[in-house]
Amino acid sequence: MVREELAGSTRTLQWKCVESRVDSKHLYYGRFILSPLMKGQADTIGIAMRRVLLGEIEGTCITHAKSEKVPHEYSTIIGIEESVHEILINLKEIVLRSHLYGVRDASIFVRGPRYVTAQDIILPPSVEMVDTTQHIANVTEPIDLCIGLQIKRDCGYRPTNHSQDGSYPIDAVSMPVRNANHSIHSYGNGNEKQEILFLEIWTNGSLTPKEALYEASHNLIDLFIPFLYAEEDNIHFEENKNRFTLPFFTFQNRLTNLTKNKKGIPLKCIFIDQSELPSRIYNCLKRSNIHTLLDLLSNSQEDLMRIEYFHIEDVKQILDTIHKHFSLNLPKNKFSF
Repeated sequence: MVREELAGSTRTLQWKCVESRVDSKHLYYGRFILSPLMKGQADTIGIAMRRVLLGEIEGTCITHAKSEKVPHEYSTIIGIEESVHEILINLKEIVLRSHLYGVRDASIFVRGPRYVTAQDIILPPSVEMVDTTQHIANVTEPIDLCIGLQIKRDCGYRPTNHSQDGSYPIDAVSMPVRNANHSIHSYGNGNEKQEILFLEIWTNGSLTPKEALYEASHNLIDLFIPFLYAEEDNIHFEENKNRFTLPFFTFQNRLTNLTKNKKGIPLKCIFIDQSELPSRIYNCLKRSNIHTLLDLLSNSQEDLMRIEYFHIEDVKQILDTIHKHFSLNLPKNKFSF
């Protein structure tokens, strides 16, 4: 472990990585600190970060396997050492890295005798194999092994459903963060007591602990964005009842209010995650560091078309939204006026 002397002489929050190591191709470790915090804040942040790290970080995995020669998942194939069930378990352990969304196809086409590893999987573009040596099967005779695969990016755990049309589902464990712990160190006396938050993160190698920390922080920030723009005069209390209702804030409402508000709302304060755009478009924009309306208007149509997995229909949908509420259009390219 790396030990450092930490002082709380300033109230400016600072964070740093105090330890980082790679234990294997699919086991990364990182240890981070955040300080100085007021009493109680470290536990609040630590609990929230751990929950998001373990449950909301997206990962890519194999979700289905299909082979025409397999009658059921508990059968065996002559010339292959492993049973079909064992092969499915091995495919479940394959670690992938990608930024894709939706379902993509992959495949395995090999002829024995030979050992079949993750290196033999034919992957779609933008999907990377973390450990090419992971074992899949041992073909002991000169036969063909042909397996069709489906790959999906998701978060959390998705249990398998019943097989259909010879396609066998695989337990989808899209959890790149294997474990996360937090601890607290307190120092000072009386009203001057402060805390240091220590956060430990283990990942499967598809992303680094620092990347996981970055994504978890953004996910938490996104949860509080609606509260930043709630206006008191829009809260409707119902008399003689022990409850009140809050209006639903949408991106379109914010844009409409912006055109009517004399003071105006800074474009950098309108976030794209308040939009009613499809989640795929939102995720693509976010991956390209486009978080606010100001970020979006700083790009041309040509820039948007360079975004991975973006289509012309997606650009048109974005243009319709900003034109409807602002009467603005994005330039076709950087040099259009």
